[in-house]
Amino acid sequence: MVKIEKLGILLSPTENEFENNGVFNPGIYQDGNLLHILYRAVQEGNFSTIGYAKCEGPLKIVERWDKPLLSREFEYEKHGVEDPRIVKIEDTFYITYTAYDGINAMGALATTKDFIHFKKHGVITPPVNYQEYEELVTSNGSKNLNPKYHHYYNLFAQIGLVEDEFRLLRDKDIVLFPRKIKGKFVMLHRIWPGIQIVEFDDWKELTKDFWKDYLRKLVEYIVLDPKDIFEVNYIGAGGPPIETEHGWLLIYHGVQETTTGKIYHAKAALLQLDNPKIEIARLPYPLFSPTKLWEIEGEVRNIVFPTGHSQFGNDLYIYYGVADKHIAVAKLDINEILQELKKQP
Repeated sequence: MVKIEKLGILLSPTENEFENNGVFNPGIYQDGNLLHILYRAVQEGNFSTIGYAKCEGPLKIVERWDKPLLSREFEYEKHGVEDPRIVKIEDTFYITYTAYDGINAMGALATTKDFIHFKKHGVITPPVNYQEYEELVTSNGSKNLNPKYHHYYNLFAQIGLVEDEFRLLRDKDIVLFPRKIKGKFVMLHRIWPGIQIVEFDDWKELTKDFWKDYLRKLVEYIVLDPKDIFEVNYIGAGGPPIETEHGWLLIYHGVQETTTGKIYHAKAALLQLDNPKIEIARLPYPLFSPTKLWEIEGEVRNIVFPTGHSQFGNDLYIYYGVADKHIAVAKLDINEILQELKKQP
C-alpha cells in the first residue's frame, strides 16, 4: 500500500458572490516554487466560474483574487465554466474545462500566454447527439465495447430524448499531456464510463467530421475502462499525466456504486511513455478515499476528486476537490507509488 498523508483543506468558499457556495476541483500549474491554482468557483444556484490563487511552495497561499479569472461568456457555457486543468506547451498555457449550458456538459478550451489575455476556442469534444453517437459507435460493430457506452442512449430512448438534437454527447475530464508526443497534441477525455485518448496536430482538426470518424472506431481509443469495485460505475482523468522514467503516471478518480450512494476514490495508473494509449499497470485499490468529515459531508457526499498536482523533490502533492465544497491536499512519495505500480501485472 502507498502511504498517504492528508494535509487538510487548502481553500474554501468565501463571501464573494462568485464563490460563496463551493471552491473545488483545481487545475495546478507549477513554475518552480510557485503554483498557479485555477479552481472551480460556485455561487448559489450552481453557477460556476474559474477562480485564481497563487501558492508559494505546496501549501502557502500568497495571492487570491476576489473576482473570477474566467467567467461565463457564451451560450455553450452559460451555466458553468467548470473543473479546469492546465498545462503549458511551448509558450502557451492550455486550459481545458467543462462548459455547461444547463443541459450539456462538454469539453472546452481557453488559452493564454500571460494570465491576462485569454482566448476561448469553444467546445472541442464531439458535437453529436445521442442518436448520432449510437449510430456511429455501432456502425462497425460494438461487441468489444463495454455495454455501459450505450447507457445514455438506452436511458434517453426510454424517456423520448434520444433524438433531441440539442442534447449532446456528454464528454468531461478533458486533460492534455504536458508536452507533445511524436509532434502531436495528446489529450485524455471521458465519454462515460471510461477514459479515451485522442491525438492531433492542430486544434482546428477537431471538427464534427473528425469526431464522427473517431467515434466509429471508439473502442480503439479507450485507455482505461472501469475495472475493480472502486471504479465499477465510471472513471475520469485527474490532473495532467506525470512523466517518469517508468511511464506516464496518471492520477484519476473512480466511482464506486454502493447501497447508500456513490463514493469517489483517487486511483492511479501507469501508461506507456511513447504510446500512452497502452496501460502498463493500475493499482487495484484506491490511493485514498473519503475518510475525513470534510470529504464525507458537503454539497455532495463522499467525494475526493483529484485534478492537479505539484512535486517538490520526491514529494508528490495531490490537490483535490472534496464533497464539492473545498480544495484539499494529500502528499505521497512518488517513488513509492511507482514501485507499487510496477508490482502490478
